Amino acid sequence: MSQNPQSSSKLQFRIEAENPGTAARAACFETSHGEVKTPIFMPVGTQATVKGQSVDSLRTVGSRVLLANTYHLMLRPGTDVFLKVGGIHRFMNWDGPVLTDSGGFQIFSLPHRREMNEEGARFRSYVDGEMHMLSPEESIRIQKCIGSDIMMVLDQCISSTASFAEAKAAMELTHRWAVRSLEAADGRGDGGPRKAALFAIVQGACFHELRRRSADFLTQLPFNGFAIGGLAVGESRAEREEFTEATAALLPKNFPRYLMGVGTPIDILEAVHRGVDMFDCIIPTCFAQRGVAFTSHGKIQFRRTVYKFLEEPVDASCICNTCKNYSRAYIHHLVKCEELLGWQLLATHNLTFYHRLMSEIRTSILEGYFLDYYQTRRKELIRSDEDNPIVPPNIRQRPSQNLGNYEIYRAHAALEKSNASLGRAGGRGAEQSQLLARIRQISSGEIMHSVPDPMDESNRLYVEQSRLVHQLVQTPTNLGATPLVIWDVGLGAASNAMAAVLCFERLYSDSGPSSNLRPLQILSFERDLDSLTLATKYTKHFPHLRHPAPHNLLAHGNWKHESGLLQWNLYKGCFLETFKSATSPDIIFYDPFSSKTDSPLWTAETFSDLFKYCNKNAPAKKVELYTYSGSTAVRAALLHAGFFVARGVSIGLKSETTVAFSPGEAGEGLLGSEWLQRWERSGAKFPIDVVEAEARSKFEEKIRGHFQFGHPRE
Repeated sequence: MSQNPQSSSKLQFRIEAENPGTAARAACFETSHGEVKTPIFMPVGTQATVKGQSVDSLRTVGSRVLLANTYHLMLRPGTDVFLKVGGIHRFMNWDGPVLTDSGGFQIFSLPHRREMNEEGARFRSYVDGEMHMLSPEESIRIQKCIGSDIMMVLDQCISSTASFAEAKAAMELTHRWAVRSLEAADGRGDGGPRKAALFAIVQGACFHELRRRSADFLTQLPFNGFAIGGLAVGESRAEREEFTEATAALLPKNFPRYLMGVGTPIDILEAVHRGVDMFDCIIPTCFAQRGVAFTSHGKIQFRRTVYKFLEEPVDASCICNTCKNYSRAYIHHLVKCEELLGWQLLATHNLTFYHRLMSEIRTSILEGYFLDYYQTRRKELIRSDEDNPIVPPNIRQRPSQNLGNYEIYRAHAALEKSNASLGRAGGRGAEQSQLLARIRQISSGEIMHSVPDPMDESNRLYVEQSRLVHQLVQTPTNLGATPLVIWDVGLGAASNAMAAVLCFERLYSDSGPSSNLRPLQILSFERDLDSLTLATKYTKHFPHLRHPAPHNLLAHGNWKHESGLLQWNLYKGCFLETFKSATSPDIIFYDPFSSKTDSPLWTAETFSDLFKYCNKNAPAKKVELYTYSGSTAVRAALLHAGFFVARGVSIGLKSETTVAFSPGEAGEGLLGSEWLQRWERSGAKFPIDVVEAEARSKFEEKIRGHFQFGHPRE
């Protein structure tokens, strides 16, 4: 990746500390209005003011960089004012750095009042009704007039659930605008020479391939930093974390990384863990306006009557002006009366909470214990008020739809967005869409087969990719072959195993009792059967479980097809402890929860043990492994284990999944030198168990010498 050395030297960006096992880093850089220490949260001062806060209060709560918005400031007060008074710093009496957004998101928020074309965005002013044209060059000119320390290129922001074609077109337009923004910033437009830093914005919605293309293109240009755009605009939290991690890993290490418009405290902690340095969001002040405070006891809603008589502070562990001087009862009163003072006091507290969180994160990185801090804090940041929890009323309650750590989850809006992004026009119809549901793990929030129809996903990702029909029909080459063995790792609600069962039954029905089908064994591995048990109680929502097979599996641990050709067995317990007692597989459906939730199943050691077991117990077998993950670290772990690794089909919002083969097996889409080069640049290229420097060095050596990349076998 070629980079202009001046682009990084303008900010003098320096990484001060990193911790093994995480992509988090503490860094600092210089602006014309002072040093910035990261990770950092930047309060949003859209119109040259953070709502409800003076610059003195902002300094007191710990704010060091403010964000202003080009779109709003061009309309009011206008560039003439900034030119006359000498820029935004003098205008608002702020002596710290200022970052200006380009206005792309605000224009995105005006779908019926703007027109987008190659030139830029034409929109109608909400101030006076006049039409304006905001081009890349005009955006840079305005930001120069404002006098910000960090400018953003104009980009076309679209919904994260947009189709591949829409996302690709918006990304390519953003790239062309980025080139024009650079020219304008460097004085080849109308704005004069560049004094401020200029950041590019990586787009691509929820498509890994587009994110890669965008990062590859923009990192070749002399920008001073890189932002991750197009998130927090419709995607799920899990998708936001996935694409934050994937995109951050594509960005050069020696430049600041900025995640735009994100987010809640837990969002920020997760993004720091994935390698992001800079954040902005309106949440601290916006939630304050709604009467919500972030505290060490969890998130508190002060409109609740339970706070009417409470004399303790908002948060006893906080030292902000609000917590030192005002009671919960008084804050409750102000919120109920809709007094502006209530909003101001809660905003002061929330901003203090955010800046204190960033300070703790930075300290934990500098002192080398961030990973421990992350594991503890991520559980705390998702809590609601522990002192006064909300108790649901006892009347008109629906029957509980949860069991153990699992619950029934319905997300019709997500399904509609998914269908739209995939170009579907309703699929099975609105009635069927209403019946479909998901199983969600309560502790992690992860949803099994979260976006597409679970059976559609199971068929595309596992049954069709593994060519199960072809492998089950006996031919002269496999006549009299031993049973085909499928390992179903992560039984869950049994959609993957049932996709294989139903595939077999269709073949058997077509060919009849005299069929030449190859015997099939399905071995499902699961340590917690509550998810399947819960789903079988609601077969209205899970049509694939109306079949007797999963009910027999739960009751007896096995099920056999009437033909005797299909046997389905359950291995209950931890997969790492049970798989070595199972028949060696031909096909592996690898579908546990993500590495964040089920981390032991995604380590380099696990894949190495799996590879060794398959080769040792059935060396003649050619093993194929299919998984939904497209993670760089997972692919590297599979390569390190000895597998050949290829790109798998796209599912839902994932542009790629992963396929692994026994050595020497032919496979389409094998990762090549291009992937290897991206892996070399990645900031998250190691599995979570490869931590020590010596282990990482050996790991890298083995990947680089893999036969798949043209190196001879030893």
